[in-house]
Amino acid sequence: MLFGNPGKARVQLSPDGSRISYLAPVNGVPNVWVGPADNLEAARPVTHDTERGIGLYGWAYTNDHIIYLQDQGGNEQWQVYSINLSSGETMNLTPFEGITAVVGAMSDKYPDEIVIGINNRNASLHDLYRVDIKTGNMTLIQENTGFLGFYMDNDYNVRFAVKMTPDGGKEIFEPAENGSWTSFMKIGMEDERATNILGFDKTGEVIYMADSRDRNTAALYSLNLKTEERKLMAEDQQSDLNWIWTYEIVGLYVPQILVHPTEMNVQAAAFNYDRIHWKVIDPAIAQDLEYLRGVADGDFHVISRTLDDNAWIVVCIVDNGPKRYYYYDRKKGQARLLFTANSELEGSPLAKMNPAVIKSRDGLDLVSYYTLPLNSDSDGDGIPDKPLPMVIIIHGGPWLRDDWGYSADHQWLANRGYAVLSVNFRGSTGFGKNFTNAGNMEWGRKMQDDLIDAVNWAVERGIADPNQVAFMGGSYSGYAALVGLTFTPETFACGVDICGMSNLTDWIESFPPYWQSVIDLMAVRVGDVRTEEGRKLLAERSPINYVDRIHRPLLIAQGANDPRARQNESDRIVQAMQKKDLPVTYVLYPDEGHGFARPENRLSFYAVAEAFLSQHLGGRFEPIGDDFQNSSITVPVGVEEIPGLEDAITEKG
Repeated sequence: MLFGNPGKARVQLSPDGSRISYLAPVNGVPNVWVGPADNLEAARPVTHDTERGIGLYGWAYTNDHIIYLQDQGGNEQWQVYSINLSSGETMNLTPFEGITAVVGAMSDKYPDEIVIGINNRNASLHDLYRVDIKTGNMTLIQENTGFLGFYMDNDYNVRFAVKMTPDGGKEIFEPAENGSWTSFMKIGMEDERATNILGFDKTGEVIYMADSRDRNTAALYSLNLKTEERKLMAEDQQSDLNWIWTYEIVGLYVPQILVHPTEMNVQAAAFNYDRIHWKVIDPAIAQDLEYLRGVADGDFHVISRTLDDNAWIVVCIVDNGPKRYYYYDRKKGQARLLFTANSELEGSPLAKMNPAVIKSRDGLDLVSYYTLPLNSDSDGDGIPDKPLPMVIIIHGGPWLRDDWGYSADHQWLANRGYAVLSVNFRGSTGFGKNFTNAGNMEWGRKMQDDLIDAVNWAVERGIADPNQVAFMGGSYSGYAALVGLTFTPETFACGVDICGMSNLTDWIESFPPYWQSVIDLMAVRVGDVRTEEGRKLLAERSPINYVDRIHRPLLIAQGANDPRARQNESDRIVQAMQKKDLPVTYVLYPDEGHGFARPENRLSFYAVAEAFLSQHLGGRFEPIGDDFQNSSITVPVGVEEIPGLEDAITEKG
């Protein structure tokens, strides 16, 4: 129920508003469904994946085509597909081997065409092609001569290009005569993360920017390209303009701004310190946002709008229930509930998430969130009646952030009797550039100190039992879990590492080709693999070199196809622990990448993890039983370390 695929998710309106699409399972696998906007009971699946499912999709402006991306087994070698809803035909728009394609732009002015970036000529660089979604015909519009990416206007004109600079910053260029480029803007390393071009107005003469230069928090600005007039549109003194993960077809990490679908003017911007709050720019939607604030008790996002702007899809986020999707009729000024993301969770006894600001030892404010088991806090003061075993689980990245809202991990662990704590440590984004840049060169040091300070805070307030704290995380926080068990081995009773990095030098040197442009940035934020001094620092921060310090149990999980933190990152630390006869269990999935997409695999992993945590922290767990059904789980090492695991693997066959 918690770790299966949601019943319905990632809802979108067709541009003309006649149809609604969403992701929902077909035989347990997420696929795209489409139905009439006024009769969702008639929705039918239009994709038919049987493996890891569809995640990234969107409407073309024809109103009769769906565009989606798909890789193989989590290898992130994305291909772009077009579905003709009238004929049911699916076409691969990028039929090349071993590429990673990205959708660069879609425009209502050219409904039959989209722009796709393809690295078939050079694995490190994406050239831009204009592709006909009906025929598959493609035309090269921009060869990439060394840029990280491009900015296009609504006419598919390449207006700017960006590349990293040797100091970890970036430089934006504009096209000049004879295919050359001239510098338009230089952005220093300290502002690189928070300063970006967001888009163009209707005339193409004004750009919108998130900008942290000459200030701490990134604000929203407009810049007139002809007059060079720069105007402040929205700001917040505590937080940056908010960015969110999205699963629409263009862009994965996008600014949370509301832009009119045809007039192209920014109408509102969201900021997020401990909760989301909107700042209205265009009075034309002030009444709409005021109404939506009262629709449900949570934080809301507008995730889809029709071209005529008469209909919106709005999702409401709460902390103790599934996402709620609404159809908002602007003419009537009314929102109607379409469905929740997971009907099985409706009415379930779920816990509340508490925001807290924790002081680090050197005075930084760490915006954090913690969840307590139901009925553990009888007076409702946010402190349990007695200290609890606690699991600290933080975000990956590390240049992302944790947010308030529903978390399956928090709910699962709280249900099993644990306090759960998530911390925005230095290096996290969203709290101003000073906070983000405080994490530079602090992997395994002050970034980790923040997490220890948060644990101590929870202990001092009677939330956590100091002898029963576990660290569980994935990607960067998988690395942090390994650091916790090697650098501060007395702090944690056990650790769970999901696709974490154990050797920072090898990790950076094994980046996929299309990541090579960020090596300069990694040199100033993590360490420089190209210098002797940098390699020494990276070695000092790599858990693989301190395995002999581990004396707490460790569970490691890995996807075999992971291109970001490759399997050898986990293999090596497991082998090192085996040589020293240290307790370790290694769970490996041959059909997964950076994280676990298949619900059968997620269920099997969490079944193992809760048995592991129960063994070392004492919380509740359900015997593994049939949780491995249809999972690809293998346990190369340590099957005997966790109760019931050996029998479950044997029964699985």
